[in-house]
Amino acid sequence: MTTANKITIARILLVPVFVVELLNYTGNGREWHRLIALAIFLVAAIGDGVDGYVARHYNQRTDMGALLDPLADKLLLVLGLVILSLDNRPWLISIPLWLTGTVLARDVMLLLLMVLVNYLVGHGTVRPRWTGKIATVLQMVCVVWVLAAFTDRWLLSLAFAATGFTALSGIQYLIDALRMLRNRQPPTEPGEGGSGED
Repeated sequence: MTTANKITIARILLVPVFVVELLNYTGNGREWHRLIALAIFLVAAIGDGVDGYVARHYNQRTDMGALLDPLADKLLLVLGLVILSLDNRPWLISIPLWLTGTVLARDVMLLLLMVLVNYLVGHGTVRPRWTGKIATVLQMVCVVWVLAAFTDRWLLSLAFAATGFTALSGIQYLIDALRMLRNRQPPTEPGEGGSGED
């Protein structure tokens, strides 16, 4: 249980609190619920960078961290996008449904590809893409924009950019998965790969 993993687990524990506060605000419009939800989202988002820095800088990378870190990101971000895509008037403007749909479609595709690659190849390594990182940042900006109760003047532009980078990163991950499947080693036939004795 490294420091980085403790930060990641704390981020996961913040997710249900974030959801409860956000749903309370959309239900009754009390401002303190919105402010708490916004603060939790910002703390969890900053924690994402902190635990990554700690893991790299102090050599605390673990298999558990590799599993929990993206889970914490997805839980917070996807739940925020889904809730904020609903009609929450008059309290909040809505994130376009096509952005949330693109994010969900890409994540489901990545999950299926990961299962397929690990089943057929044995173990696949997906390289982080700069497009994926930009997509995540833009998605977070959209959530913060709505939670901060800013006007919808720039939200559509931010959502278009987030959707474009999300789709582009999904295409890149699909190409990576297809490359791993194409380059996989064929199964060893009986009698092959033995001791080399005649």
